[in-house]
Amino acid sequence: MNETARRRAAHLAIWSGPTNPLPLGGGITNTNFLVEDRGRRYVVRVGEDIPVHGVLRFNELAASRAAHAAGISPAVVHAEPGILVLEYIDGRALTPQDVRSDLERVVALVRRADREIPKHLRGPVLVFWVFHVLRDYAHTLQAANFRLAHEIPRYLAIAERLERAVGPIALVFGHNDLLAANFIDDGRRLWLVDWDYAGFNSPLFDLGGLASNNGLDEAERDRMLELYFDRPVDDGLRLEAQAMLAASLLREAMWSMVSEVHSRIDFDFRAYTEENLRRFQQALAAFEEMEKA
Repeated sequence: MNETARRRAAHLAIWSGPTNPLPLGGGITNTNFLVEDRGRRYVVRVGEDIPVHGVLRFNELAASRAAHAAGISPAVVHAEPGILVLEYIDGRALTPQDVRSDLERVVALVRRADREIPKHLRGPVLVFWVFHVLRDYAHTLQAANFRLAHEIPRYLAIAERLERAVGPIALVFGHNDLLAANFIDDGRRLWLVDWDYAGFNSPLFDLGGLASNNGLDEAERDRMLELYFDRPVDDGLRLEAQAMLAASLLREAMWSMVSEVHSRIDFDFRAYTEENLRRFQQALAAFEEMEKA
């Protein structure tokens, strides 16, 4: 599959002549390449729709264009079915430690993206509601007679509790996949890339993902919420945020379960499932302690 993708990246009509696409690390829903043409560098993302995960490329394209217009992401240079070509950002992908140590800049970028990107969106785009995603994953796993299908009713019952705890939401345009590596520091500013899962959502989902993906401790999570909402954190907000953090980890675990069934990528999804279930149980226990307080 990677060689087929490389050939596609090499022979796009936009190139001035022969190119030699170089694989870029990261990305499970795309195959990514670095291509140089006319002395400039570009990222070529090769990937089809993945309906089972809600990844639809028309939505990624609309989000990418709007994110560039908002000054959040690099420009889209070319798009065709299964292909997205972006300007290359010469910088360093962040690590979880970077996110924790530079939380103010990271949260400022997320907050700006949430509010500014909708001003530039054109055409239809998706909603990403994690509790719908969980219910949809549950149906997919039960239909496939997945090895943990007997646990699905319990996960759905927990998801219902978490959804009630989140309550009414403010609606922003979320990135919904805030891994450290999706932030790039070019030495002057931060960029946010990879809009596969973008969609209208509660800001608490991005903040929950930011916290869980980057190992934020309790004090850092409070600081993240203060920076985003520009107010002191109270127990009500902590509970809502912890509910969404737990939901984000359950979604990651069930994403991996579905990938165990459907993905052809050479990746140890079973181990990834077990790791995320372990982390989900820890987050759920913390949520339940907050509920009792």
